[in-house]
Amino acid sequence: MMTSTVDATQELAAFLRSRRERLDPRDLELPSRRQFRRTPGLRREEVAELAGISADYLVRLEQGRGPRPSAEVVDALARALRLSPDERGYLFDLSRQRRPRTADQPAATAPPELARLVADLSPQPAMVLNHRFDILAWNGEMAALLPDFDTLPPARRNAMWLCLAHPAMLGFYADREHTVRDGVAHLRAAWAAHPEDRALTGLIAELASGDEEFARLWAERDVRVNGRGSKVLRHPEAGEITVRFEVLVPLQDPDQRVLVYRPADEASRTALDRLCAR
Repeated sequence: MMTSTVDATQELAAFLRSRRERLDPRDLELPSRRQFRRTPGLRREEVAELAGISADYLVRLEQGRGPRPSAEVVDALARALRLSPDERGYLFDLSRQRRPRTADQPAATAPPELARLVADLSPQPAMVLNHRFDILAWNGEMAALLPDFDTLPPARRNAMWLCLAHPAMLGFYADREHTVRDGVAHLRAAWAAHPEDRALTGLIAELASGDEEFARLWAERDVRVNGRGSKVLRHPEAGEITVRFEVLVPLQDPDQRVLVYRPADEASRTALDRLCAR
């Protein structure tokens, strides 16, 4: 059940439990006498020992009763739980050990400098998004590549919503499961980093209540910010196009991202050129 803002204490408790239960004791080379267990993952006592904190304190954190952990404790827990860099940042955000980057109102446009940059990146498809995946600016090549998104009202120009709910985008991503999973993991990281962003919380609540796939992936609590990779796109007119993508974060606008697509092979370049020429 989503609330209007992030309940950091309860989410911290749930996240710690989920990461502890994910660990395989065999990977940590625990003594054999500890291998017989009824529940998945590590015991609280084992994590507490690895982190150098008391088991009672960890119990209270996992039950949402403990005081806010210090940066030193958060760091120790991140190491004990073998967290990835993105998960580690998420844990620090939930513990309020990093300054929140709050944006209460959804941005309607990109800064003029970023909009000009996106235009100058032609002929590579490019667009500006904020931390919620709202699409704020784009060039003509991106408009040609993503079916019909530029005809939608601004409130629906959101990359996550487009992937899940826009009829023109169904079947657009060859590996849709991977694309949605990455998007959900990014939104979870953004959700912790912007605890007072009601627009973001509202988007997550809408998607979680209206899409079973999103709700299932959200409950897994994966955290990941993927800034580079490749995707296979199935355009209704141009056919299959493989693109490499790069996400750039401007120093002056750290809550916005410039996403650039580049064709991954000659066939994709030809298909993209032909599509944009129309």
